[in-house]
Amino acid sequence: MTDTLTLDSSTALVLIDLQSGILGLPTAKPSSEILRNGIALAEAFRARKLPVVLVKVAWSPDGGDLPTTDVDRPGPATAPPAAFSEIPAELAALGDVVVTKRHWGAFTGTELDLQLRRRGIHRIVLGGISTSVGVESTARTAWEHSYSLVFAEDATADTDAASHAHSFGKIFPRIGRVSTTAEIIAALSA
Repeated sequence: MTDTLTLDSSTALVLIDLQSGILGLPTAKPSSEILRNGIALAEAFRARKLPVVLVKVAWSPDGGDLPTTDVDRPGPATAPPAAFSEIPAELAALGDVVVTKRHWGAFTGTELDLQLRRRGIHRIVLGGISTSVGVESTARTAWEHSYSLVFAEDATADTDAASHAHSFGKIFPRIGRVSTTAEIIAALSA
């Protein structure tokens, strides 16, 4: 980073898809490490009474809201079981905002923007799985909505190391600040 990271009361933590079904996928960095750093960030935000937003992906049991576009690599053909979308108990806490998405990005078809704006949020600290899909889609829309962004690289993973490297090396530095869990927690304490 070029200058000191500062975070104030207009900052929220948004964690993407740290849920049972996604945490069980093979990721380039261990998902247990991503979850551990996500928990550390969430605890630091809660200690300062700053919003923690947990975004999960889920679909109705009949699969009627699954994406149906014609693509070469389609997503699931049927809705996964409800357990797929469960947020680990060690991550969630009373008072967290939980947003359910049905697409890659957390803004599309959800109340995420409303929940952030009503809380006076202008900056988002972002992490989760997967870097090049849910996190990047959310980040691009957040940037287009004029949110300032901070990316917690060690609280973010992808199933593909090259995709993670591309997002963090080419995309994220152009739309926000790349940081670590420790640096973000230090900035919250300053």
